[in-house]
Amino acid sequence: MSEVYAARRERLRERCAAGGSASALVSRPANVRYLAGAAPQGAVLLLGSSEDLLLCSRPLGDEQGEGRPDGGLRVQLLDASGGDPAVAGGDLAAAQGADSLAVEEHDLTVARHRALGSVAPRLRLTDLGGAVEQLRLVKDEEEISCLRIGSEIADQALGELLESILVGRTERHLALELERRLVDHGADGPAFPTSVGTGPNAGRGGHRPTDRRVEEGDFLSVCLGASYRGYRCEIGRTFVIGTSPADWQIELYDLVFAAQRAGREALVPGAAYRDIDRAARHVLDSAGYADGLAPLMGHGVGLEIDEDPQLAPAAMGKLDACVPVTVEPGVHIPGRGGVRIDDTLVVRPEADGGPELLTITTKELLAL
Repeated sequence: MSEVYAARRERLRERCAAGGSASALVSRPANVRYLAGAAPQGAVLLLGSSEDLLLCSRPLGDEQGEGRPDGGLRVQLLDASGGDPAVAGGDLAAAQGADSLAVEEHDLTVARHRALGSVAPRLRLTDLGGAVEQLRLVKDEEEISCLRIGSEIADQALGELLESILVGRTERHLALELERRLVDHGADGPAFPTSVGTGPNAGRGGHRPTDRRVEEGDFLSVCLGASYRGYRCEIGRTFVIGTSPADWQIELYDLVFAAQRAGREALVPGAAYRDIDRAARHVLDSAGYADGLAPLMGHGVGLEIDEDPQLAPAAMGKLDACVPVTVEPGVHIPGRGGVRIDDTLVVRPEADGGPELLTITTKELLAL
């Protein structure tokens, strides 16, 4: 992997040079990990004119999911009085003879930016912008493999839960059990806080589990994800508890399923981001559910659970091959509940079979 990280840093260096900076300071944790292989808490990466350095304020540990630094990259541990690694990075860039330094202004606080300017007053600070995020957009096959394994773990955890007795258990208990199962199957941990909604809470996006207990006839919606070697996937499913689903539940489920299928089928290289959103949203709009829909129908995943591209009505840009995204339409009816169906897929050309579905738990409306 050392060559991979070195190639990533070289691509970023070329972008910086095109913008007039020979050096860059990367501070956003996901970006540091992408370029250095690891992102210990508080660490920054200096792409210097003479040497690249991973600057850390504490010794590297063995924390699960933290990653291991690229063996070809020098790690410099600051002593107890070394202060902020970002500020130390600016000082080192100046010492290397740099006259300008590109920084991630969207990540740095005002105080850190000012401190950088103070420690190296002759160093011209420029904005790196989203350069690293753009490099991260298209994944290589090693990254996709990590997402695939994470998706398998999430599928396993969800499948085991569905085989257990659910009636009478609380949303909170089910969420905690799912997160434990993720770790048992080899995940670093959950990719995000697991959401479990029952009855009137089902289908609500981002619902935080409560002490409400599962009852016969409830919709049960679950959204979870596994983090594996730092890469994060997402899966969401909706089921009915105990009895055959009511007519309104079948109709609503079939509608959301149709919207999700439309979004998945639109995932082709070259498709506009907003067209993916439109394909799924149109199905729900046409059925009278325009009000209250989520602001987007999907998003990119990778080292963060919510990254570019954003599949939203006003999103600009077009899909590339090897970009992993979610497609996650949902409808929530206040007081009654609702349905969410969420998959992680990788955009592939039609010649390669079209979009690759990573999360494969059945989307059939099961009565559990």
